[in-house]
Amino acid sequence: MPELVWYAAYGSNTRLGRLLHYLEGGRPAGAALDCPGCRDPRPPRRSVPVELRGALYFATESALWTGGRAFYDPGARGRVYARAHLLTAEQFRDIAAQEMYRPPGTGPDLAPALRHGRARLGPGRYETLVCPGVLDGFPVLTFTAPWSSRDVPLNAPAGGYLRQLAEGLLEAAAWDEDAVTAYLAGCPGAAGRWTPRQVAELLTG
Repeated sequence: MPELVWYAAYGSNTRLGRLLHYLEGGRPAGAALDCPGCRDPRPPRRSVPVELRGALYFATESALWTGGRAFYDPGARGRVYARAHLLTAEQFRDIAAQEMYRPPGTGPDLAPALRHGRARLGPGRYETLVCPGVLDGFPVLTFTAPWSSRDVPLNAPAGGYLRQLAEGLLEAAAWDEDAVTAYLAGCPGAAGRWTPRQVAELLTG
């Protein structure tokens, strides 16, 4: 098992401030529940922008944001803008556990995903691990749903959630505002419901 892995965040955890609640514990702004935090609360060693093969789409219903959640479909055509955070394998397992509504220390075994590129750990959202590649000698890992974007009804994201994603991607400093707003407005679930201009207005509201 590698000591360090990259967590490729493509949703609200692209924002470092949001990710720190999963690492250190506490309640993110607007959230209804506290995050227990990781056993190792240190910040990422590095955070870098990455692009993954596949597509970002919005589906299901977020209890916090009252709109669709972001999911990663590695089998779809396209590119996903993401931000990779270099963490210990233990930190990644603890973040994954929190996303799966489990306590830190009960996170998933990473070996199957590292060996096969994908491992379904349960039927729920964010209970499938994906390893899309290697960066600087360390494996890249993320989590998503077990279904594909074609197998679930799409659901447009709420403005507050979309703003989180836009701010996180802009924080990565790899894409300008025009690129980020066009990208998010074009993702399945958002396309036809949000325009790039409307997404841009979220950033100034």
